Amino acid sequence: MKPFSITALFILLMAGQSGFAQSHSASQCLDETGASVWVNGADFVMGDDRLYSEEGPVHRVSVDGFWIDAHEVTNVQFASFVAETDYVTVAERSPDPADWPSDVPEDFLRAGSVVFTLGESGQDPTQGWSWIPGTDWRHPYGPGSGIEGRDLYPVIHVAFEDAEAYASWAGRSLPTEAQFELAARSRRNTVFPWDGNELAPHGQHHANTWQGIFPLEDNAEDGHQGLAPVGCFGANDYGAYDLIGNVWEWTSNWYAPQHNPIDAINPTGPTLQQSLGSSADGVPAKVIKGGSYLCAENYCLRFRPAAREAQDNGLGTSHIGFRTVIN
Repeated sequence: MKPFSITALFILLMAGQSGFAQSHSASQCLDETGASVWVNGADFVMGDDRLYSEEGPVHRVSVDGFWIDAHEVTNVQFASFVAETDYVTVAERSPDPADWPSDVPEDFLRAGSVVFTLGESGQDPTQGWSWIPGTDWRHPYGPGSGIEGRDLYPVIHVAFEDAEAYASWAGRSLPTEAQFELAARSRRNTVFPWDGNELAPHGQHHANTWQGIFPLEDNAEDGHQGLAPVGCFGANDYGAYDLIGNVWEWTSNWYAPQHNPIDAINPTGPTLQQSLGSSADGVPAKVIKGGSYLCAENYCLRFRPAAREAQDNGLGTSHIGFRTVIN
């Protein structure tokens, strides 16, 4: 499968409750990881008809109780999986030239992944993404970068099959879209999973998002410029961290342009082309949830439980991670 598609690249950006503490510095983030929290089964209203069409129609869903990771899978957790299994991620594999047009740039035929960098005035926000050979989970910002000192950051540059392989190794599964949304809602029916319908009520940030004019400047009002370690913001009502912001997260559902229970259980799923009504290659698309540190109020309002996006399941990026569940 191709590790990259133009449409997938475009999608990336189209892409005070007492239970939530004020934003912390990195030194106040979690220092122990690996816990799971229990989410009670519930009959709840999923989706949102008020903002983006793909989040509707609002519909009622019944979900059984489940355990979910308290935080995103971290670099140190993923490293344990790789050490035990010798697993090689999609970003570390050299693409097959047969999958590409004859005139494709040479860099796209080298192992790598997609990284976002700050833009310039007047720049189309989608132009902030670059395919950088030598980028992978161990080298998240190019071949000269590393993860030393970043054990407790979310692992990134993991494609869907990488996340699924980790979950299988751990005896777990990736969450369904409904499970993720139920956990992210934090027993609430508000726009955000904390008191009120403001992103930063009383000036307090409860998630790692982008503050400032995207894509020109992230002024880090929430204490983090770019990716943050896991658990730097208070846990929600279930005891889970970062279900909103920090990194988008893989779910097990195939993507359809609106909620459709039949498509949601389709074993093959629609292609990215069918999902978006575009001229994209026929690449399968999965649902990602939660928004990321690249979501800003002036551009991407997807730091909400109802938010969802299509993602090429063969592409990892610098703002997508995952967590797992036990059903």
